[in-house]
Amino acid sequence: MPADFLWGAATAAYQVEGAVADDGRSPSIWDTFSHTPGRVHGGDTGDVATDHYRLFRSDVALMRQLGLGAYRFSVAWARIVPAPGGRVEPRGVAFYDRLVDELLAQGVEPALTLYHWDLPQYLQDAGGWTHRDTASRFAEYAGVVGRALGDRVRIWTTLNEPWCSAFLGYGSGVHAPGVTDPAASLTAHHHLMLAHGEAVAALRAELPSEGRISIALNLAAVRAASADPADTDAVRRVDGLANRIFLDPLLRGGYPPDVLGDTASVTDWSFVRDGDLAAISRPIDEMGLNYYTPSVVAGGAEPGDPRDDGHGVSDHSPWPACDDIRFLHAPGPRTAMGWPIDPTGLYDIIVRVRDEAPELPLMVTENGAAYPDTVGADGRIADPERQAYIAAHLGAVARAVADGARVRGYFVWSLLDNFEWAYGYAKRFGIVRVDFATRDRTLKDSAHWYASVIAAHRGRHGNGESQGA
Repeated sequence: MPADFLWGAATAAYQVEGAVADDGRSPSIWDTFSHTPGRVHGGDTGDVATDHYRLFRSDVALMRQLGLGAYRFSVAWARIVPAPGGRVEPRGVAFYDRLVDELLAQGVEPALTLYHWDLPQYLQDAGGWTHRDTASRFAEYAGVVGRALGDRVRIWTTLNEPWCSAFLGYGSGVHAPGVTDPAASLTAHHHLMLAHGEAVAALRAELPSEGRISIALNLAAVRAASADPADTDAVRRVDGLANRIFLDPLLRGGYPPDVLGDTASVTDWSFVRDGDLAAISRPIDEMGLNYYTPSVVAGGAEPGDPRDDGHGVSDHSPWPACDDIRFLHAPGPRTAMGWPIDPTGLYDIIVRVRDEAPELPLMVTENGAAYPDTVGADGRIADPERQAYIAAHLGAVARAVADGARVRGYFVWSLLDNFEWAYGYAKRFGIVRVDFATRDRTLKDSAHWYASVIAAHRGRHGNGESQGA
């Protein structure tokens, strides 16, 4: 990796913070969703999660112990603007002030994400992401956070995985707010992209010149099950809804004509207004890429076939106008999520963006694996599968860098075992184990290994201290 490569780990507010009613925070859509019977495995909620809100200083000490160069976290919108009208809650701002200051004091660079799926419930009550005004409210919120923290935070991400917010939240309904309407999912998608563009403008007005603005996308490595024309056309259609529906407006200021045509039976796209695409395509400073597993698709699904694309089984597809497409699992080893392991998919999406936007720096903002960890009699947590997964994907990043990709950093998902959305506490992604009864933290073998990789890299480049990209 380059000498200035940024080594980090990531979390998200609702998954780790807890303290859901403390210091003026109001409910988010994930509070509502997780408290709705049947929505989350085991009836789990994020009410306490890992208690990061109270334990953040000891968590930052762990980051320092591991030698992390950066910590990617998200801000809970409902802590900052807890009610309609735009009133800012100073106690919410103060928490992130303390977190950022602690990170900097420990030599860990803060990498801030404004939205990781936890829309304030009062905005959902007004229509959520299907309501155009939500994009305007997001821009106002971005400006508030930019003013408060822009003097110390250099790395900013507007949205994390807007595909999940739109298509799992409003299409299949397996994520909050649990809506199952393909037209709503496309409307939500556009308003999320508009929110990104408006937030870019709001942040530019507040951040110093060294501030870097990005968006984190979970682009898909889409492969055909066979050379059959139905399968190759399935790739085109899924690629349109997973990748080009984001890359084209961001990089080229327009939606792909074939996607508009494919989804014409679902919506007429009248929610797109003059000026929207110019706003969405405002220049960004880098792009975040999240990757876990590839997608293998085939045509010819029949009505009633189970719908499992790796994001959870649902009677409703997150892919508008794709009811005839089947999602298949590639052979070979899988993680505890049932996801096939294939690091070439990460290489492929990095190289794709390199080719489409050669001058745009990239960050791998999420990559990691869930496994059913066990604690040994000596307290050690051996997780060789996770270590091998991360190592293989770092190898894919290194290969992309050698092939000319401008990758500036890698964030393992996740720093901590946490609330894994609709899976509750049943899936563990962390390199640090959390005992959810006591909230005690224990470094897994993968954490020690990751620390050794970071230390070796710094030693190789003659840099013994934390160094940003």
